Amino acid sequence: MKKRLVLFIPLVLFLVMGVFLYKGLFLNPQQLDSALEGKPIPAFQLERLEDRSDVITNESLKGKVSLLNVWATWCPSCKYEHPYLMRLARQNILPIYGINYRDERALAIRELNRQGDPYTINIFDHDGRLGLDLGVYGAPESYLVDHNGIIRYRYAGPIDQRVWNETLFPMIEELQAAAKLDGAS
Repeated sequence: MKKRLVLFIPLVLFLVMGVFLYKGLFLNPQQLDSALEGKPIPAFQLERLEDRSDVITNESLKGKVSLLNVWATWCPSCKYEHPYLMRLARQNILPIYGINYRDERALAIRELNRQGDPYTINIFDHDGRLGLDLGVYGAPESYLVDHNGIIRYRYAGPIDQRVWNETLFPMIEELQAAAKLDGAS
């Protein structure tokens, strides 16, 4: 009798795994939880992409509602997203801070010179420390940050018109209204 029960263990394990895999089909990878939502941007001191002598810190990003955008030249989705970021930069709705993630400086600068630079400031995160502190899964990822430097939302994937209209812009309007009430710009 015991030997027969042992024969059913692989079947039970298979069924349990099947249930978990089936559930995973319905998860949205762009809605990954962020442990940093509601917390300050992690402390950092990194070089500006275009100028090694210019050190950017988390304090440099305070004062306005902003969008932190993690990107890299090796990232095909970043190339898809780039024209939309250029459009947003021309509209001057909020500063867009780039985090050039695990990339080569010369390649990144060449790419921005060729395709345009939508970033108010571009932070060079060559070894990925800031990305790791932010909990980056991959590029592109974007973070909405309030005027006090608090991360309010994380979006994984490329930003396009739909994402902007349905998700990001309504949040930005709320954050900017709250900043005005606080007396920030």
